[in-house]
Amino acid sequence: MPFSIHKWKKYLLFFIVVCVGCATLSRLDLDQQYGHATASNRSGISAEYQQAERYQQHIKPIIDRRCVVCHACYDSPCQLNMTSTAGIERGAHKEKVYDGARLLAATPNRLFTDALGTKAWRERGFFPVLNERQQSKQANTQGAVLAQLLKLKQQHPLPMGDILPKSFDFGLDREQSCPTIEEFDNYAKSQPYAGMPYGLPGLSTAEHDLLVDWLKQGAAMPDAPALADNELEEVAKLEQWLNADNLKMQLSARYIYEHLFTSQLYFSALHKDDVTPLFYHLVRSKTAPGKPVEVIASRRPFDDPGVKRVYYRLQPVRSTIVNKTHQPYDINADLLAKWQQWFVDADYQVKTLPSYAPEVAANPLTAFVQLPVNTRYRFMLERAENTIMGYIKGPVCRGQVALNVINDHFWVYFVAPELASAADVEAFYLSQRDNLRLPAEKESTALALSWAGFAKRQGSYVRARSAFLNNAFKDGRHLTLNGIWDGDGNNDNASLTVFRHFDNATVVKGLQGQNPKTAWVIDYALLERIHYLLVAGFDVYGNYGHQLMTRLYMDFLRMEGESNFLAFLPADVRRQEFNSWYQKAGVELTAFIRDDINSFAQPSGLSFSSDNPKAELYQLLQQHLAKLQPQRYQLDNSSLGSNSQALLAQLNNLTGKAASILPEMTMIMVEPADGKQAELFTLLRNSAHYNVNSLFAEDDNRNPAQDNMTLVYGLLGSYPNAFWRVKEADLAKWVAQVQQLQTEQDYRTLLDNIGVRRTAPDFWAFSDKLNQQFMRQHPVDSGWLDYNRLENR
Repeated sequence: MPFSIHKWKKYLLFFIVVCVGCATLSRLDLDQQYGHATASNRSGISAEYQQAERYQQHIKPIIDRRCVVCHACYDSPCQLNMTSTAGIERGAHKEKVYDGARLLAATPNRLFTDALGTKAWRERGFFPVLNERQQSKQANTQGAVLAQLLKLKQQHPLPMGDILPKSFDFGLDREQSCPTIEEFDNYAKSQPYAGMPYGLPGLSTAEHDLLVDWLKQGAAMPDAPALADNELEEVAKLEQWLNADNLKMQLSARYIYEHLFTSQLYFSALHKDDVTPLFYHLVRSKTAPGKPVEVIASRRPFDDPGVKRVYYRLQPVRSTIVNKTHQPYDINADLLAKWQQWFVDADYQVKTLPSYAPEVAANPLTAFVQLPVNTRYRFMLERAENTIMGYIKGPVCRGQVALNVINDHFWVYFVAPELASAADVEAFYLSQRDNLRLPAEKESTALALSWAGFAKRQGSYVRARSAFLNNAFKDGRHLTLNGIWDGDGNNDNASLTVFRHFDNATVVKGLQGQNPKTAWVIDYALLERIHYLLVAGFDVYGNYGHQLMTRLYMDFLRMEGESNFLAFLPADVRRQEFNSWYQKAGVELTAFIRDDINSFAQPSGLSFSSDNPKAELYQLLQQHLAKLQPQRYQLDNSSLGSNSQALLAQLNNLTGKAASILPEMTMIMVEPADGKQAELFTLLRNSAHYNVNSLFAEDDNRNPAQDNMTLVYGLLGSYPNAFWRVKEADLAKWVAQVQQLQTEQDYRTLLDNIGVRRTAPDFWAFSDKLNQQFMRQHPVDSGWLDYNRLENR
C-alpha cells in the first residue's frame, strides 16, 4: 500500500535527523580526540627551507599531475581548486558555481580575489580538506579529507574491466557529495569507489606514500618566492606607464585593463625559449605602484571600484598553469611602442573620465567614446586570437548553453582598420550608442523580460547599419577584399579558426581544416560587443536572467558576423546561403531573419565563375591571407614518413556515420617506427546542426549525416574525450578500422586495440608523457590538460 504524503514527510524528517546525528557524533568523536577544528590551528605551519624544497620537487609535481587535471577553475568538483597552495588551504564547498536556474546572483568566490586567508573562506562556507584540529601525525591523516580520499582509493581501486559501471557518474552536472571530514565515514560507506583520483587509476605506491607522509607532517606549503630583480624592473616600468596621472592615460589604462583582465601577461625579453615564463594578471588596485597590491574585488572589470583613484597593477600568477584558462599575452618593446602610438601620441583629447554607472560602463561605445575607434580596434586586432580567446577561456571554464550559440567549426576574418575607423564609420558608431547597449547593464540579477528591449534595439541597429552600408557602397563603389584586414602584411592574427567541442571551444590562428559551413567577418563594433557581452560583462555567478539574456544576445552577434561574410557573395545567393544555415529555425528567428538580416542589397565587387561562390570566396580569402597562415598545426610538421602522413590525412575525409560515432576531441600519440620521440595529433569532430539558435533542444537540431573531422598536428584543445596510442607500423590497419566505424560496438573494438581508457593500468604513464611533451614543445601557451570530460566507452 503506497505511503501517504504525510508519512513520507515523517520518514524524510527521520532520515535527516539520523544523518545530522551521525555527522554530529562523528564531529564530537573527532573533537574529543583531536580538539575543536579552527583555521588558526594551521596558522603556525610554515615550510622551512628543506620542507619548501621537498614540496616543490616532490609534492607539487604529484598534485599537478594527479589532482590539478581535474581540480582547476570553477568546474573543479566541490570547488576544490588545487592549482595553488591558497586553493588547497581554502578547501571545498558544497555549492556549484554553474547554475543556470538560480533566481538570484550567487556570491562570487574567486580565489585570490574575493577573500584572503583561510578564516575568510570559512566564513564563506568553504570547509577544510586538510586537518585543522590538533596538529599530530595521527590527526593530520584522520582529520584530513584529502588523506581519507587517498586512503579510500587504496582500499577500493577501480573495479575490474575496461569500462566502468554506470554507477560511476562522469556528467559535469552530476550530484556532488562534497563530504566534510565529519561526514566522511558515511560517505565512504555509501560510495566506496569515490576515492581520489575519481574514476581513474590510483596513485602509485611511491606517490601515495609521499603525499600521505607530507600530510602527516602537517602539509606545509611554502610562501611564493620573491620576484627576481629583472622581473621587478619590467613590472615597475609597465605599472609606471599605465598609471600616469593625466586623464588621457587614465582612460587608456582603463580600456587596456578591461580587455586584458583575463590574460596572463609575460615579458618575452626575460623569457628563455625552453622555460615557462613567469606570468602576471593585470588587476585594479586601491594602492599605487610601489605599495602592496590591494585588489578591488568587483564582479566585473567595469564595476564601480569604490575608490577615488584606481591603479592598474601586475600580480604574479602563483597557480599551476592549466590550458583551459591560459591566455598568454606577450609584453614586448614592439607592442609597447604601438600602445604609445595608439593611446598616447594619437591626436585626441580626454576632457572627463566616464562614470562607472552600469548603463555607461557596460557599453564600451559609450564609456570609451573619447578614445579614437582606430585606437580601440587596433588594440584588439593586434592580438585578435587573444581577444576571441577571452570568450572561450575567460570568465567561464565551460557551458553548453553559452556555446551552443556557435557552429562547431568556422573561420573568422576582420574588417580592415582603415575602413572601420573612417570618419563616416566612426560617426555612425557614435549615432548607434543607444542601440548597442548590452545586457550587462542589468547587472547580475536580471529579469529575462528585459530581453525584449535589447532585441528591439538590435533590430534598429541592423536596419540602420544596412541603410548606412547601402549608401556607402553605391554608384560603382563595391565591397572587395581590400575591406578585409591583411594583418598589415605581418600579423598572423588576421584569420582565426574556432572549433566548438559541445560545451567547450578552442580558437587558433589561421584557417584550419576544410571549408566550413559558415564564416564571420568582424568589424570594430561587433568585436567590441563580443568582448563586453561574453568576457567583461559576463558573470558566471549571475542569475538565470543574466545568463539567458547573454545567450540570446549572442545569437544576434553571430548572425551579424555571418551576414558580413555573406555581403562578399553575389547578391542573389546571400539569402539562399543564409537560409541553408538556419534550417528548421524557430518562428521568432525566422521573422528576425526575414525583416532585419541581409538587407544589404549592393552587388559584391568580386567576380565569381562557378555554381559554388562560397567555395570561391574561401579560396580568394585564402590567397588574400596566404602569407599569414601559421604552420603550427599542419600535418607536414610531423617527422613521420610521407606515407604515414598520407594515411593520417585520410581522417580529414571522414563524414557522416563514422564521424558521428567518434568523440568531440581525441588526442593521438603515434610511436614512430624508428624509435624516435612520439608524435602528437588531435582529431576533432565537427558536429553538424540544422541551426544553432535553439537554447536547449540541441539534439533536435543535430544533423549527424553532415558531421566531419579535422586532424591537426600537435595538441589542440584543453579537454580530451579520448586518448589513442598507435605504432606507426600499424597506421594503415587502424585508419581503415576508423573509416569503417558504423556502430558503438565498432568503436569499442577500436578502443580495445588503440585506446588508452581511463581504466588503463598505464593511464598515468601515458598522461605524463603526453602533458610533458606538450609543455616541453610549447612552454608559453601550453598547460595541464583537463580530464573532466574523458569518456567511459
